[in-house]
Amino acid sequence: MVPETKPVEIVTIARTAPIYHPPLPEPIESASMDWRILSPDIMQQYLNSLETGDEPRVAYYGLTSQGYENLSMTMGEITRYLEQILHIVGYYREMDEEEENGTQ
Repeated sequence: MVPETKPVEIVTIARTAPIYHPPLPEPIESASMDWRILSPDIMQQYLNSLETGDEPRVAYYGLTSQGYENLSMTMGEITRYLEQILHIVGYYREMDEEEENGTQ
């Protein structure tokens, strides 16, 4: 006698794989900066004080007006890029939340 077999039932459940959302990095904490505008007169006063020993030896870095403008434009581009990235991340997180809640 052959044992009775039941037909195999195949059920397909389509689900999307859960999306991993890594935590966002810590916010940027910029250090304070001491800006000095060195005109030729102020620079000469510094050099005179340096010769008499009244000023510490400090290395100064300078930018031309165009260099300062370029620095400003670059910082603006970095800000724009970060804002766009955060909007994209927010969009995908929101989409994932809607899928989890079933409110597509």
